[in-house]
Amino acid sequence: MDIKNLQQWMNNIKVTNLINADVEVVNNSPLVMMGKGRQGAVFQINNDICVKVFGNTEDCDREYYALSLGQQTALFPKLYGKGPLYIVMEIIRGVDLREYLQSQPLTQALSAKLIEMLITFKKIGYERIDHHKRQIYLQSDGSLKVIDVARTIWRDRVYPYPRKLLTSLGEENKAIFMAHVQEMAPELYAEWLHYIRMEEISREITALLLPQEPDKNKIKNLSNSLLTTADEKNYVNLLHGLVHKVFKEEWIKTMLARGVDPEAVMAEIDEHWDKLEQSFEQRHPVGEREYKGEVRFEGDRSSRGDRGRRGGKHFEGDRDRYSKGAKGGKGGKHYSGDRYDDRDRRDDKKGKNKNKKRH
Repeated sequence: MDIKNLQQWMNNIKVTNLINADVEVVNNSPLVMMGKGRQGAVFQINNDICVKVFGNTEDCDREYYALSLGQQTALFPKLYGKGPLYIVMEIIRGVDLREYLQSQPLTQALSAKLIEMLITFKKIGYERIDHHKRQIYLQSDGSLKVIDVARTIWRDRVYPYPRKLLTSLGEENKAIFMAHVQEMAPELYAEWLHYIRMEEISREITALLLPQEPDKNKIKNLSNSLLTTADEKNYVNLLHGLVHKVFKEEWIKTMLARGVDPEAVMAEIDEHWDKLEQSFEQRHPVGEREYKGEVRFEGDRSSRGDRGRRGGKHFEGDRDRYSKGAKGGKGGKHYSGDRYDDRDRRDDKKGKNKNKKRH
């Protein structure tokens, strides 16, 4: 290919990105523009090769990387070179799917090729398994080629089904395509249908919520029932529970970081808190307790089998959480969101110790 003057031509082409519109192009080169879009403009170099010029380096880098992932397949144009703001590639000919479906039916064979296209996207590592019909070209041999794939990678959020493809097909062809998917891949059809339904429900909820204006005065008055600091007795209880919970969580993290099994010393921790409780109750009988300036240990207690009874342990409300078989301390235990009732385990251990003493 004769592109020895490529860099000079690129210096004479200026592409500027516009907001929500096709790029603005100033072409002072001999190259003929084939088309333009929101990311860049395409110019013909010869019968088989074109150059796509971008308005910014990020779009250029994304497009080149996305195309490079698919070079081992026949689905993408071949790459020949790259500059900071341009990519030299194969010209894709044929008819795009949008034009094709204006006069031709969506057959089951074509639907199968579209599914295979999505499978290829997944296989080569694209994050967005989707594409618009105008960027899909049918070749004379019945195969597909795709262009403009920059937005398939480096995505923060993607739809879990080919929403862009289905929407671009139009209601009639969308229904036909989904019927083909149901026949050829029923599990895939069921999953896509689920996501479509979730999207419809989300729209319905949004339509209800957006027009509503909250009654701020009502919320302000009702929210007073959630306040806790005005009731000093309740405040002391809640503050004690909060401090205790933070202590337990941080202790678990420390033990795991040291590679220690937290259960090995859990009984000692519980015994320590029990002694503090008993000492407090001996010094302050229930009928004589004063709460001002004093922290008590009655906050979130629950007795063994009867939550809320006085004299019981206070770990029931904020129980330590463990799960087995994951990374962490000895024995493969780690801190997780699943509750683990260490009180029952402690009672079992105490029972075993008693049995040992009897023997």
